Amino acid sequence: MSNDLIIVESPTKARTISRFLGKGYTVESSYGHVRDLPKSKMGVDIEHDFTPGYIIPVKAKKRVTELKKLAKKAKTIYYATDEDREGEAIAWHLDFVFGSPKNTHRIAFHEITKTAIDEALKNPREIKVDLVNAQQARRILDRLVGYELSPFLWKKVARGLSAGRVQSVAVRLIVEREREINAFNTEEYWTIDAVFAKDEVSFPAALFSVKGKKLEKFDLKNAEDAAKILESIDKDNFKVSRIEQKESVKNPQPPFITSTLQQRANRALGFSAKQTMVLAQQLYEGLDLGDKGSAGLITYMRTDSVNLAEQFLAEAQTVIKEKFGPEYAQGSRKFTGKSKLAQEAHEAIRPTNPAYSPEEIKQYLDPRQYKLYDLIWRRAMASQMPEAKILNTSVDLEDGHENLFRASGSVIVFDGFLKVLPLAGEKEILPELKEADAVTTEKIESLQHFTEPPARYSEATLIKALEEYGIGRPSTYAPTIATIQSRNYVTLEERKLKPTEIGIVVNDLLVEHFPNIVDYSFTARVEDEFDKIAMGEEDWQKMLKEFYAPFHQNIAAKQETVSKENTVGMRELGFDPVSGQPIFVRMGRFGPFVQTC
Repeated sequence: MSNDLIIVESPTKARTISRFLGKGYTVESSYGHVRDLPKSKMGVDIEHDFTPGYIIPVKAKKRVTELKKLAKKAKTIYYATDEDREGEAIAWHLDFVFGSPKNTHRIAFHEITKTAIDEALKNPREIKVDLVNAQQARRILDRLVGYELSPFLWKKVARGLSAGRVQSVAVRLIVEREREINAFNTEEYWTIDAVFAKDEVSFPAALFSVKGKKLEKFDLKNAEDAAKILESIDKDNFKVSRIEQKESVKNPQPPFITSTLQQRANRALGFSAKQTMVLAQQLYEGLDLGDKGSAGLITYMRTDSVNLAEQFLAEAQTVIKEKFGPEYAQGSRKFTGKSKLAQEAHEAIRPTNPAYSPEEIKQYLDPRQYKLYDLIWRRAMASQMPEAKILNTSVDLEDGHENLFRASGSVIVFDGFLKVLPLAGEKEILPELKEADAVTTEKIESLQHFTEPPARYSEATLIKALEEYGIGRPSTYAPTIATIQSRNYVTLEERKLKPTEIGIVVNDLLVEHFPNIVDYSFTARVEDEFDKIAMGEEDWQKMLKEFYAPFHQNIAAKQETVSKENTVGMRELGFDPVSGQPIFVRMGRFGPFVQTC
């Protein structure tokens, strides 16, 4: 009797799923895409509604042949690729390769667990063509941009260069930040800081006002200004003039989505966006947990939804109550995301089984997997715990000469979600104080400061900027950042992104001559167009036609009007003393180089 055939993208995912299923199922991997645009030519028929000329890549041919044989023998074929646009497109391409047989179903799940797989098999669906069309539109548009713009860069700048739609915008952000840094004018300013004590407890304070006037940042411009204030302070006569206490609450953040996971992993663990996604993929596809069996440890890692399944909410409350006590299990919390495509069926990134605490399964994970799982588990569990209650205290101290210093501190009254996700830094804890109390002055000094330029983008802050502009989607952030580094447009220095000279030249050329390609609003609108296609609200071929016509016309016009000399800024340095030939500095793919002519 023939088996049912289940096809997923990766062999790891296939192995994990096969362990949940009994006899009667064959689980195989497609090893990613089985059809794609050719590498040797554009592969898009512009004259006939942008019809893509898909081929089976050489590396996929053997696998496709094997899958076709299995498909012919299968009783039922289940396409179980990831539930996103790429996964839907892979299912669609597989169906085409198999000849669109009638015995096919599409199944999808957000976690690789026995419950999720069984539920998916009970509720198969059709392939969502709108999602496929959105993926096709992105793939074809990016091919059009790359194949027409890259040769232009070869001709006008240097051979081997390439341009991409989202990548070029990312480079523009980095270049503009670098120019902000270079143009920044440092300003000097001074502050007056003190350390007071009461009952042998020391605490810091800063000069807040002089003779009733609040001290602004640049009021003390130099050492002389600071010295005048210091001379007027009666260091031996400070008393508490005001105490204000307010209780505040701090709410937990939502569970991770793709962008926030990449940002947090970069800041807290030093992981690149690409590294984070590789590790998350491993946690999602499944690991062997010894006697516990094999299972995916987190839900699907490409998502912009903060929704959590009802089953997880209930399980999380049980685990929280058992692990931390009933006062920390006071009911579930739901979050609302910003994305219009973050449908309720999709979920945030969370542990598939909240009972698997990081410490419990640490022995089965490598150190990096453990660190990322720990980050995900704590964030998800914290999101379902009570808010923290914090008592904030503000204290004013005066010297009798109308010089007022202000100290502030806080005490955690109830830690709530901070039980699993402590704050990175804690405010000063103040001694017991009441109005008119005298305090001892341990130190008062003036300190010199200089304003600092804006920081270069890290991977985390670049992802946040792209997200705020509405540029890119969960699946694009990591490859975008990896690509601009591999193309030598950007380098990573001390975990900060710095543009190279060739990156600056290419960016300036695009900004001047192809403003739409690197325009933040325009690029965000293109992303919105893809979203509309995915929701069935727009025709993908019509969208491509509206984009391509003006883009192609501009390319043709600039071929005639833009010269290489003006673009790369070729300069004559002098003459070679041996040959007498002029020496020029020119721009190459890897930066400037010296050349004799």
